Amino acid sequence: MIEIIVIIDYGAGNLQSVKNALDSLGVQSRITQDPKEIESAERIILPGVGSFGYLMTQLREDGLERPIKEALKKGIPFLGICLGLQVLFEESEESPGVKGLCIFKGKVKCFKEGKIPQIGWNTVKPVKKGIFKEGDAYFVNSYYVTPEDKKIIAATTEYFQEFTSAVQKRNLIAVQFHPEKSGRFGINFLRRWLEC
Repeated sequence: MIEIIVIIDYGAGNLQSVKNALDSLGVQSRITQDPKEIESAERIILPGVGSFGYLMTQLREDGLERPIKEALKKGIPFLGICLGLQVLFEESEESPGVKGLCIFKGKVKCFKEGKIPQIGWNTVKPVKKGIFKEGDAYFVNSYYVTPEDKKIIAATTEYFQEFTSAVQKRNLIAVQFHPEKSGRFGINFLRRWLEC
């Protein structure tokens, strides 16, 4: 049985709304900046709002980059949300010259069409069976990931083009949408993540 889920606090982000969603599922969670708590976590969530450069700078200044990478290597279940998906890649057009976590090869690119940022409900279409189901989720994003390894793409979404809205590789799952703001669809997604 999972005792504590660690929600990584990097000084910004939708931390409390993520915790509230977990509370509604009857799951204990802790918001923390403590590298030791990340190292000993049974599950980890990296939520994200703000900029790619700010998040990466804070993770490095707070000594959180290494424990995150170590947890991923150990196979700790990990969920990245929004910017928490984007920083798993090498770099972003939002913050030139800032290196991401480099868990996956690929770049984060800016939408060229439509209202930017995309704000509102959009359809998530699964590519992989399992945790992802088709349905409408809430998005707030100006950027999208472009994985080099297409095998990690778990779901896609249309916004003037098809873009990757979720990735999955073993213990690592990350989504561009906000499950904590996506009503029943988001709560059901979080429930499946807790069970996988």
